[in-house]
Amino acid sequence: MVTRDYIPRVKKKTPVKYPTHVPQALELKEAVALPGVGLSISVRAAKAKLSALLELVATGQEITITSDGRPKALLSPAGARAPRKAFTGTLDHLKIMPPWRGGPSAEEIIRADRDGRGW
Repeated sequence: MVTRDYIPRVKKKTPVKYPTHVPQALELKEAVALPGVGLSISVRAAKAKLSALLELVATGQEITITSDGRPKALLSPAGARAPRKAFTGTLDHLKIMPPWRGGPSAEEIIRADRDGRGW
């Protein structure tokens, strides 16, 4: 018989403190330093060690993810991109183009093509 005074005992959970550095348990033994590429890891190992990879990237290191030995993706810290260069190719191209000297318009060319096909 269970009385109303019965209180089940529940274990108290201890709070988890996450380290600010990469612990030794999360060392990336699968990662390989390749010349010209930097730190490289396979897709399968990257899936298994994603949190450790993110910790390394947060410290400023770039990591290349490979599939079948070929680079497929690059993990880099947020904000580490170089600013984009403004595209100015169109203006330079227009300067060297010969001036337009007349001729049929696009509408006239399309109409002549359609008439030639019997549309």
